[in-house]
Formats: sequence, C-alpha cells, structure tokens
Amino acid sequence: MRKTVLFIEGDGIGPEVMKVAQPVVNRAVEKAYGSERSLEWKELLAGEKAFRETGEYLPQSTLDALRGAELAIKGPLTTPVGKGFRSLNVTMRQTLDLYACIRPIRYFEGIVSPVKHPEKVDMIVFRENTEDVYAGIEYASGTPEAMRIIDFFRSELGVNVDVTAGVGLKPMTPKGSKRLVRKALEYAVAQGKSSVTLVHKGNIMKYTEGGFREWGYEVARDEFGDRTVTEKDAAPGTDRIVVKDRIADAMFQEVLIRPEQYSVIATTNLNGDYISDALAAQVGGLGLAPGVNMSDTLAFFEATHGTAPTIAGQDKANPGSLILCGAMLLDHLGWHEAAALIHNAMNRAISAKSVTVDLASQMEGARTVGCREFGDILGSLL
Repeated sequence: MRKTVLFIEGDGIGPEVMKVAQPVVNRAVEKAYGSERSLEWKELLAGEKAFRETGEYLPQSTLDALRGAELAIKGPLTTPVGKGFRSLNVTMRQTLDLYACIRPIRYFEGIVSPVKHPEKVDMIVFRENTEDVYAGIEYASGTPEAMRIIDFFRSELGVNVDVTAGVGLKPMTPKGSKRLVRKALEYAVAQGKSSVTLVHKGNIMKYTEGGFREWGYEVARDEFGDRTVTEKDAAPGTDRIVVKDRIADAMFQEVLIRPEQYSVIATTNLNGDYISDALAAQVGGLGLAPGVNMSDTLAFFEATHGTAPTIAGQDKANPGSLILCGAMLLDHLGWHEAAALIHNAMNRAISAKSVTVDLASQMEGARTVGCREFGDILGSLL
C-alpha cells in the first residue's frame, strides 16, 4: 500500500522542520511494515517560496491539487499582522471547506509544565474552522463600507454604534455548528470517550455562541440519542457519552484545576484558537502540539506553531509538532503501529532530556540539541 501525501514546506522554520519530519515518519512506516506500506511525498507551493517562484502566495494549481487530495501536511505560513495579504491558513480552510480543526493535547513524561498535574491533561479539541470572526468580514474605521453598515444599524435598527468604529460580522450557522459537533461526537463514539463538552460564550452572544450550544445539543439528541446523555440526566457510572457545556472563560479555569473531567471539546472558531493553545502550554507548548484541518474528503495536517523567523536557518527549531502531525496522519490511515512508534520515540527522547532549546530551557539537566539531531535521535529510537 502506497499513499500520496502532498506537502507545503512553509515559511521561516518550515523548511527545516519539514526536512526533519519526513524521514522520521518514513522510518516509522518502514519499521512497522517493511516494504508493504510507504508514503510518497509530493510538494506544493504556498507562502514566500511560492511568491518567489510564481509571483503568487497561493497559486491556483496548489488549491486545485488539494481539492482532489486525501492527505496533505504543511509547515507554518507567514501572515503579516494588520497589513499585507490575508491569512493563507484561513483562506485554505475556507476555500477547501476544512471545517474541523482537530488538536489532540497530551503530556509527554519529562516535560516541565506550569501546572501541578499535566499528566491529567488528555483532551482533543474540535474547533469550528470556517465561520465566526474568522470569516474575515470586517471593514476599517472611516471606510465607506463601515459607514454604510453603521448607518444601517443606527437608522434601521436603532443601535447606537459609534460612527468611528471599525466593524465586522460574526456569522455562525446551524449547518456549520452541527457538522463540527457531529464530527466530535463521532470521534467520541469511535474512541470510547466519556464526554463531549460544548464550549461557548452564549451568556453574552446569545444568538451566535448561544446558537452553537443549542445546535450542538440538537445533534446529540437527534443523531446520537441512544449513545449520549446530558450532564443533568447522567447517572453515576453511566456508559453513555455525557454531553455538557461550559462558558468559555469558565472553561479556561476548568482545564487548569479539573482537567481530568474533560475529554472531547467541541467549540467555536475563536474560542478554539484560544483554548487549544492554552492547553498546549500546559503540556510543553506549541512545539509539541499537532493538528489537522479536515473537510469531508481531505485531511490537511499542519504544525500549530508560527514561522519563528528569528531562529530560521539556525537549526534551533523544534520539529516535534510536525513529526506528531505525521503520527496523526498515520493514525488517520489506520497505520496505528507506525504512529505508536513515533509517540514512544518522542516519550523516550524527552525522558532522556535530549531536546531542542525551547524544551531544554525548561528542563533541569537537559542536553540541548539542534533540529536535525533531534530528528536523528527520534529516528534511532523508533
């Protein structure tokens, strides 16, 4: 069995971590299956490399290839803050309808954490990926578009919006919310998870965030009624998946003081961005946080950290996020033995305290190694 994986190197440290990650993933497949299974890597262009070679940051040929693909993986891509081109990540998510951002959060023994019991953190976040404020519908203060919207709110709806405001739209739909919660529930059923928690800010935004909560409960009731139970109706020791909800700000406290009570999280776009990064910080940071963006046909894995331009080309980057993305990809294929080899190797390398500088700076007695050497260590431990 040979599977094709499309890949985008990424910007900044992207080419370094991609160059290290691919041999580790290939080695895990070879170790687990010999010559019976393999991956074929095919490069696509996006970001600064694409601009240098084609004059476009996101060539149409890249989007066309991704539309027909089953598997893809990428490094981080640059997006200037407040100016320049729109986020390439968001553009691809919306263009390819990658509506579910899925990020597992787990602890690797030996990591120094800011919390007392990071080993209790074992969650997977399902973040809605195409709606909310990330729809990108906003207009700058003083522009004709902003003034027209403000005039409509003031004259037609009686809402006193300051005429100097920048304005944006936060669209959230039943379809978008339900398909995200459905995917989270399907995962919980398949993996035997104990609960799914809907995280929202519905106490304030009653018809967007509150709508997400209500639509989530509807999916659980109407499509998974024989396998789920609401928190208020759950009996002690129930074998059904408990569906519950939490206000977003309260959830940030919960994952710090009671992480063992949460398993699968389903949430809105902006909340998911915040809470997945906060959870990653509890177990070692974004350098060890993998993720995947999924449509109904494409699984597009990506490093969750940024481009880190200040260390690009210095062999200092942590390739762990992208390597663990590779393990997620293997699990997605059902190649669980190869994925387990990568997780075991990561555990052993971290326990031995031979790690990149971002982790070594937090670990007493650690030996700092470069990006390439860390990949070599993992390869030797498979």
